[in-house]
Amino acid sequence: MNTFIQKFDLTGRTALITGSSAGIGFALARGLAQAGAAVVLNARSTEKLEAAAATLRAEGATVHTAAFDVTNGAAVAKAVAQIERDIAPIDILVNNAGMQRRGPLDQFEEAQWHELMKTNVDSVFLVGQAVARCMIPRGRGKIVNICSVQSEMGRPGIAPYTASKGAVKMLTKGMAIDWGQHGIQVNGLGPGYFKTELTDALVKNAEFTQWLVNRTPSRRWGDVEDLCGAAVFLSSAASDFVNGHILYVDGGVTATL
Repeated sequence: MNTFIQKFDLTGRTALITGSSAGIGFALARGLAQAGAAVVLNARSTEKLEAAAATLRAEGATVHTAAFDVTNGAAVAKAVAQIERDIAPIDILVNNAGMQRRGPLDQFEEAQWHELMKTNVDSVFLVGQAVARCMIPRGRGKIVNICSVQSEMGRPGIAPYTASKGAVKMLTKGMAIDWGQHGIQVNGLGPGYFKTELTDALVKNAEFTQWLVNRTPSRRWGDVEDLCGAAVFLSSAASDFVNGHILYVDGGVTATL
């Protein structure tokens, strides 16, 4: 007899995680692998992908790699078709690829705006659509889009990033509305402030860290492992009636002024 806890088991599932050679994407891939999924790592750098894959394989994970540019529609379509043909049907998609650009909004360059939107928003649309086209005939699938506390809240100097993550939040809801009828659940995972390679300078900034810790009810930075439980939940049968939801894993930042 199946028990409730078995709904979290991802054995037999294949998950594609974009932007997963390092940072949050790598941590999410590791978490899904530990829950039983075979994982397909994605980045543009083959060298970084192979290094990440070697680490996970040494831990006993089943790992594949797919190097492609998530902002190039033709490359995305080709890569998804190849994964489906040569590796396995994609049961789980985690749209994690993203970037940050900081600067005063009145001085923000148009080229940087378009680069940010292509990476943070266009990639979610392109990869999400390509994978959904495969999931729809099968009548099932899980898509997890990585949002942010900036999907809800802003800070000085990051208005374009906030706009992009707000767009990802609403695109997530739109995907859920359009694709829910096909047995696909699309949800967002919204990290707060986490210690990664990209935030290392902020972590080492004593003034910022003091502000953040005082601002966060849990009184600490997040560790990337803190995201894995939520990612497994949203990728598993345990969330089969959760659709269009944004789950914030932020230590309580979005709960308080």
